[in-house]
Amino acid sequence: MLLPALLTDLLFAGKEKNAEILVEERNPAMAEVLQGYSEAILRKAGLGGSLRATGDRAEALRGADCVLYAGDPQAASRFFQDRSALESGNEEDTEDPGLTDQARVNGGLEGLMHTLRAGQAVLDLCEAMAESCPEALVINLGQPVARTTRIFLDRGFKCLGMGRTPWKGANGLDTLAKRLQGKPERMAPVIAGLPGFSFLLEMKDRDSGMDYLPRLKKAAKAGELGQLTRRWLGWWDALAVGDVTDHAEFLPAQPDYIPEERPEFGETVERRKERILYMNTVREQGAEAGEGAMAQLLLLSKAPPIRPMRLALAVLRKEDGEYPAVAHENRGEMPQLPGAAVVETSLRLRAGEIQPQGIQAPPALAEILTEVDAVNRLAARAAQGDREALREALETDPALDGLDRLYCQEVATALIRMHEDVLPLWRDEA
Repeated sequence: MLLPALLTDLLFAGKEKNAEILVEERNPAMAEVLQGYSEAILRKAGLGGSLRATGDRAEALRGADCVLYAGDPQAASRFFQDRSALESGNEEDTEDPGLTDQARVNGGLEGLMHTLRAGQAVLDLCEAMAESCPEALVINLGQPVARTTRIFLDRGFKCLGMGRTPWKGANGLDTLAKRLQGKPERMAPVIAGLPGFSFLLEMKDRDSGMDYLPRLKKAAKAGELGQLTRRWLGWWDALAVGDVTDHAEFLPAQPDYIPEERPEFGETVERRKERILYMNTVREQGAEAGEGAMAQLLLLSKAPPIRPMRLALAVLRKEDGEYPAVAHENRGEMPQLPGAAVVETSLRLRAGEIQPQGIQAPPALAEILTEVDAVNRLAARAAQGDREALREALETDPALDGLDRLYCQEVATALIRMHEDVLPLWRDEA
């Protein structure tokens, strides 16, 4: 799903000559499709270089300057297995409706299970990287981004994360700019927070200096940006941006939010078939004109609105620049939060090094950010086998406020037991 955008980023936006790209792909038929598609794109770019798909992870990693991780082992079958268990309720209380609200993708109880499974995949990759490319930069797209990024950092790798961007979605910056009848490229926003939990703290016109934030806050107070946004503005004096249902996952049950019953994990079968069809068209027809060029446009139109390779090139080339919505270790970016927090802000680079901006959030917002960050880091430690961190995460997670914490501990133990086959660090708990 990502490869068309990544190659475009690398070859056309980044103008990277003679790039050597290796893709881990264990399905031989899919490896052949990737190989042929990539050869057509490389030929069109005219910059040299190569792409090879291999099922051998050590071969793919050997000597890598950058590793882009986009894995997510949260299979739909695992999620629905957990959701069914959460629906069952407390066996000792027939009137207890269960914990259906906790069937979330990245927050609450199921978000913790997601983290444990995702963490094991990241740990396996880190072990292979330690052998093959210990100095490699990691660009992490694996959900939950705040937690998987923290695991890479804990294992000693330089890691930057990119998740669902706050520029898109129902309250994304693009949507807000249209409401203001302005162009996003003319806006000078300050967006800061945590991955999946970001807020608009400032919004000015780059040329005139006009401050748009009061108009947006007025619209939010009137309920024009949704009830969740209005409520949180009252609580924290800040506007949630992006898909605000992401924010709700990290909070106690919200009266205006019901977790999605059938969230998508990765591509659907239909989308995968469509993508392979388009890639084969480019492979067979070439990317220069006609059907091949149209197929490439369709592929790019369906790619996520993130540009991880451009970010990677800036760091590796030691460039200056600013890159929106990047997850990274705090270290002064938001001084009210701990230095080890994984925050999400526009990343400012000078000679490839991060320049902390010292962004200040309203005090009430800084408080809830600190709480959510603490749980993110505890969940990341739990994914690395820390039993005490798991217990503390369940005791302090604001998403579990109002619930019996001891019962939540029991439920978490039962869910871990169900998935012991993919959680080797926790098998003695089963």
